[in-house]
Amino acid sequence: PGVQIPGGKAFAMTSVLWAEVSPGPSLNKRQSERMIHMHTNTKKTTLAYFDRTAADYNTSHDGKFVRPMYRTVLEEALSVPWRDVLDIGCGNGNLLAALLEARSEANYHGVDLSPNMAAEARRRLGDGVSIQVGDAEHLPCASASFDLLICNAVFHHCTAPETALAEMGRVLRPGGTLVLGDPTVPLPPLRALMNWGLSWGNSGDAHLYGKRELISLLERQGFVLRRWRRVNIKSFVLRAEKP
Repeated sequence: PGVQIPGGKAFAMTSVLWAEVSPGPSLNKRQSERMIHMHTNTKKTTLAYFDRTAADYNTSHDGKFVRPMYRTVLEEALSVPWRDVLDIGCGNGNLLAALLEARSEANYHGVDLSPNMAAEARRRLGDGVSIQVGDAEHLPCASASFDLLICNAVFHHCTAPETALAEMGRVLRPGGTLVLGDPTVPLPPLRALMNWGLSWGNSGDAHLYGKRELISLLERQGFVLRRWRRVNIKSFVLRAEKP
């Protein structure tokens, strides 16, 4: 969130928007190589950014941005039964701490790409919560281990979103719940422009999703959408189920 698109790029706006929102020919070799390079750099940028901001995340731009999402994420999580929960991209443990307070009898786990963030979560939550360093696209967890997955303000950092959703489906038990929150831009042309500008950001954002696009991704990985909630104009929270 908070990407600022640099000046001097307006001349390309029309062609970029068309490329983003309409079907077209396959990428040529040069474009494909650029996309691979961007994805590699995006993950490195994400890691560096959150390592750098871990100690004061709650007062950072991103920390303030996600705070309004917490209530809706917690409401959706607590609306279903579960005993084993994994917070994917757990950060400094804000959501895990709130869930632990609400349901102390459950088993809590978190994973984060940033070692510094994982360290903050461990310090905060103690030995009773398992925190690992890991990637949402390669979760360090056994299959069918969890009844509930939380993934808040993380999915737009994933450079391989279908892989990430497949991993979520792998570690979730049948009948389990995914609660996913993320930033968005409501109008497709504006969202396309923002997505075009993400490669110039400094926090590793990869792609902002609209409702149709994300639901399509979920369905292709076997999830069933149960609820979609708009938190504000800049973010949403959904609840999906693995049949």
